[in-house]
Order: sequence, then structure tokens, then C-alpha cells
Amino acid sequence: MPHVYISRMDTTLQHPPRSPANLDRVNRPTWARPSTVRLYERMHGWTDPGEEAAVNHVAREMRDRPVLDIGVGGGRTTELLLPVSRNYIGVDYTPEMVQACRARHPGVRIEQMDARDLGAFADGQFALVMFSFNGIDAVDMAGRVQVLREVRRVLQPGGVFLFSAHNQLGPGLHERPRLHVPFSWNPVKLGWRVLKMAGALPLALANHWRYKPLDETHGDWAIANAAAHDFGVVIVYTTLAAQKRQLQEAGFRCEAVYDSTRGQVVADDADTRDIWWFHHVARKA
Repeated sequence: MPHVYISRMDTTLQHPPRSPANLDRVNRPTWARPSTVRLYERMHGWTDPGEEAAVNHVAREMRDRPVLDIGVGGGRTTELLLPVSRNYIGVDYTPEMVQACRARHPGVRIEQMDARDLGAFADGQFALVMFSFNGIDAVDMAGRVQVLREVRRVLQPGGVFLFSAHNQLGPGLHERPRLHVPFSWNPVKLGWRVLKMAGALPLALANHWRYKPLDETHGDWAIANAAAHDFGVVIVYTTLAAQKRQLQEAGFRCEAVYDSTRGQVVADDADTRDIWWFHHVARKA
């Protein structure tokens, strides 16, 4: 998520549409729900091919160097990054997730901390900072600027920031509650899926109706109710060009971008309409 904005985003960022706390009031209770924590506790492996490609892009360079993992959730990324470096610290801003991650990875340092304020860490303390699963999108644009500023501060010269962010031009921005049941030839499994999805639909519809008024659309970014967790979160979507510009203004050089769909490098002139989110490899300039 630059000290001074000079891009098309500037006028909005000087007068943010709402305070970070308003998005927090929607998102924090969702992350803290027991059902959400259980979901994150069960997660293993890569979210998508792009995440794996982004980590592999820097894994050899970061071997045994200090790593900060932001938004660890139930500890999925902890088990992915510990093989890269045991010099590892994980943080999450939800106490329930911190507790779950500590239980899953005893002996690993996991702290409760907000990415907008990494004051517990020294300047230049880490070689690699990772903020996975589009966590940076959970705060508004002003908060995103704070995250980038803090990450740059705690990175060593030439250090790398890996993060994923939703694509404004992709299919995610236009998701709406509906009964979507993955097909199975097993009638018992299919019936269970129908019952499960039908049971979740009323909550999704209620949440979407409740949070839809918070939607905002700007030239190259938007705030919208997202489908995750029964439409229980409101997040930021950005275009690839806008995110690259923001990184440059924050003092980063965008080294590579991988798509979530195929795990391939995304060119500046690529058609990105089928990409749900991007994985950015940004180096401190």
C-alpha cells in the first residue's frame, strides 16, 4: 500500500473518502470470527501459482536472511517461509489469528501488530517483507500509503517487498452473491455442497446489501464489498499501472509482477481482465 503523491490518485488521497477505521470496523470482526480462524488454520500451501512464483523469485537470495511476514493468519505462510529462512518473524493485527498461528508454530516468533505501524522494528531490520493473500487491500488508500512507508523503512537497502493485490480490471470487482455449486459425480458430495452453499447464501446476501453502500469507484482504483467470507469484507482494488506508480512514488522499484491465474510474468501492456490479483516483487530503491 510515498510520502507525497503527484499522480492521478493525489486529490483523493489528500481527502480520503473514509478513515482506515471504517474499513477496519467491517474487516476486523470478519477476520476474528471463529469460522474464519478455523478456515485459516486449515490452509496449507500456495494460494495460487503466482504466489509460488513470486517467492521462488527471491528464495535463493533471501536464504537465512531476516524475514518479516505480515498478515500470517493461521500460519500458512509461516510454513512456506521458514524453509527460506529461520530468521523469521510473523505478525498479524488480529489477536485470534496470532493465537492460532502460535499454536500451529510453537517456538516461532509471532506478534500482534498492524502493518501501518511497524514501530517495534528498527530501520533496515529485514531483507524480505511479505504481505500475502491481498492483505494490503484490507485498509483504505491512506492506510496503504502508511503500509508502504513502514515496509520501506524496515527493509534493508535493496531489500524486497512481496505482496499481492486485487486487480480492479479483473473478475473479482464484479462478484455478486449467487448459488454456485462445484459439480461432483458423487450424489452425496453434490447434495452436501448444495446444502452448504444454500445455507451460506442468506448471510452473503445480507452482508452484500449491508456493505454495498461503501463501494466507491475512482479512475484507477476502487473500494468494494468482496465475495470472501460470505461477502464479509470491504477491500481496495487497483489497476496494475496504478500500483506500479504508487510503488515508485513510495521508493520501490517493481522488479516483477506475477498473475494469480497462471503464475506468469505480467507485461505492462498485457490484457489483465482474467487476472484476479497480482503478486508484486518490489525492491527498495
